[in-house]
Amino acid sequence: MDFALSEEQTAIFDMAHAFGQDAIAPHARDWETQGTIPKELWPQVGELGFGGLYVSEESGGAGLSRLDATLVFEALSMSCPSVAAFLSIHNMCARMIDNFASDDFKARVLPDVIPMKTVLSYCLTEPGSGSDAAALKTRAARTNDGYTLNGTKAFISGGGYSDAYVCMVRTGEDGPKGISTVFVEDGTPGLSFGGLEDKMGWRSQPTAQVQFDDCTIPAENLVGEEGKGFSYAMAGLDGGRLNISACSLGAAQQALDMTKAYMRERKAFGQSIDQFQALQFRLADLEIELQAARVFLRQAAWKLDTKAPDATKYCAMAKKFVTEAGSRIVNQCLQLHGGYGYLADYGIEKLVRDLRVHEILEGTNEIMRLIVARHMLAEQ
Repeated sequence: MDFALSEEQTAIFDMAHAFGQDAIAPHARDWETQGTIPKELWPQVGELGFGGLYVSEESGGAGLSRLDATLVFEALSMSCPSVAAFLSIHNMCARMIDNFASDDFKARVLPDVIPMKTVLSYCLTEPGSGSDAAALKTRAARTNDGYTLNGTKAFISGGGYSDAYVCMVRTGEDGPKGISTVFVEDGTPGLSFGGLEDKMGWRSQPTAQVQFDDCTIPAENLVGEEGKGFSYAMAGLDGGRLNISACSLGAAQQALDMTKAYMRERKAFGQSIDQFQALQFRLADLEIELQAARVFLRQAAWKLDTKAPDATKYCAMAKKFVTEAGSRIVNQCLQLHGGYGYLADYGIEKLVRDLRVHEILEGTNEIMRLIVARHMLAEQ
């Protein structure tokens, strides 16, 4: 069993890390204050091939493995987990299109999606359906020319900001078999947005409700087949859970690196605080937990890449374990900074705020436990 990254994988990580430190990290606090990510960043990201990380090479994407993609998100989140997580959402949408849309649809949409001239948002959650996603109410009624949409999506990263929205809507009966996936472009009549949400973290990501009021789209904006939308949405979540875990991992690594540097400089009782054994033990515990999380995440990514029958179980376990580990690590790093950790200038409090939502999205960690338990019982 080889745990080492290949030369190519190391190069992928290094490229993403260098870009993040150069193009994102110096601006992360300003973007958080402004509540937005400059649109001109995304074509730069696209030039690196990061706008279609696991879109197939036949469709013009990078064709990377899920493990390779986690390296990109881990590296980018060391500069800003909010920006890295937004890129994960775009890639989840791009993958859905590549996997399930018709050749004509892919030829029409992907040439702008992959270089990130078109930025995508994912619309599944509604005000009354979060964990119970199959209960969604937004309806798409068939017309002679296509579909008319009515309903509301909630907590949408990029709401009012993105160029197009990959939306799960109800075209049939109640339950998962009545759900389809449609593509709604910004500027479509009947598409509107709620006010920007005032959030604890991920503040550089504009987040808003997406509203459909007799919103009309052409028939060719159906992604794949009617009635298959819920399965499309769920197929994307295994990889999404790995990506958000990688964002927690990278942010935790960054926090730990910053904390070690701070402790070398901070003096108390005549010596730097990294010389106190009690604090050394604290650092050791954080390093152990961080490395355990990294190995667990990469094993789950390997399971998904190899199509292992228990891949979904491992993705759920990794998401629960890694996101909670990341939150614990950054919180302890804040503690080791003392009062300075509570100040925005040191960057630690932002990581604490940004990582908290990782335990909620892509399926709450309570749902991750449910998935794991069901797989365990089914194996008996």
